[in-house]
Amino acid sequence: VQLQASGGGLVQAGGSLRLSCAASGRTFSTFRMGWFRQAPGKERELVAGISRGGGTTYYADSVKGRFTISRDNAKNTAYLQMSNLKPEDTAVYYCAAEDSSTGSPLLSPRGVDYWGKGTQVTVSS
Repeated sequence: VQLQASGGGLVQAGGSLRLSCAASGRTFSTFRMGWFRQAPGKERELVAGISRGGGTTYYADSVKGRFTISRDNAKNTAYLQMSNLKPEDTAVYYCAAEDSSTGSPLLSPRGVDYWGKGTQVTVSS
């Protein structure tokens, strides 16, 4: 599976960005999808996850109410809508796919089967 992430950039605090992750190579709906981020000097953390069918989602406490994860299985694409961005959201964002036989939206770095290339998100104050 190849994952292609796009949509990062530079935005002012309070602004919005939408990240996209296009998948190819295998049946997209068999994977739970997620977005991780990694800031300099910090560990990679799960920001949001979504179950195979899209019915269940997970958000880190730091982004609840500001970020929305979604997926379109017909288009083999996952999205992360980010609103009210803060400087502390600055990081490289990675989309990830984890093969799943359950409806859980939780991904772990060790369990991820495929990673996309990161896309930089920079939020200026």
